[in-house]
Amino acid sequence: MQDTIVVRPQPVPDAARRLVCLGFCGGGAGSYLAWTEVMPPGTELAAVCYPGREGRFAEDCAQDWDELAEDAVTAVLSAAGLPYVLFGHSMGGWMAFDVAARIEERGGPAPAAVVVSSANAPSRGLTPQDMFPAQHQSDDELMAWMREFGLLPGHVLGDPDLCEIAVELMRADLRVRDSFYHRAGAAVRAPLQVLTGAADEVIDPRTARQWRKLAAGPFRHDELPGGHFYTPEVWRTLPSRIAALGTPAA
Repeated sequence: MQDTIVVRPQPVPDAARRLVCLGFCGGGAGSYLAWTEVMPPGTELAAVCYPGREGRFAEDCAQDWDELAEDAVTAVLSAAGLPYVLFGHSMGGWMAFDVAARIEERGGPAPAAVVVSSANAPSRGLTPQDMFPAQHQSDDELMAWMREFGLLPGHVLGDPDLCEIAVELMRADLRVRDSFYHRAGAAVRAPLQVLTGAADEVIDPRTARQWRKLAAGPFRHDELPGGHFYTPEVWRTLPSRIAALGTPAA
């Protein structure tokens, strides 16, 4: 039976490592499932399902950042039977960083690398620039945002009840995001890679310098074509941009 917390859409019996993905606002494990087609040899894709959606629909959504981060720590550790690279996009980037820092602080097993995509450095705190979409926006505005970025599959868009659920989940994620805070001194020793879109107006021009200060180990920053979700082709093949997956799996 497929795990409802850590979804492995295409198990790789002889995998030497895992790419473990954490969700962004309004997204879920399903947002990453298409990446199974572009996984490097020896690498298995795993996506964390947050409470309140998909296979965990019957659970209550997390109420704040700490609650979701601790849930994600437990989920990630359950996938740590293999060496793993931890990935997060947008809000998920902050989550990946925070989860990795918490795991390292507790003695591991730490990720082999942390990859943060389309996220400003958490050390600067939550700013209005980061708060998009916003809690005060209408349901129609949130739906328009999700349509624009392709977050909703066709069967959801055609079902008013599923659209209503999608908006509710987005609002739950926004409440969690807006409770985010940077824990003083939090940093990661694992290699840290930051990906940003060249046309992403959300990203602070100083983000590389700010993220570098949070990396106690190796650091790199890659600027990619496109905006917050890059271009469709870049997003489809994003695992190929992850440096830690470019080396052969041991």
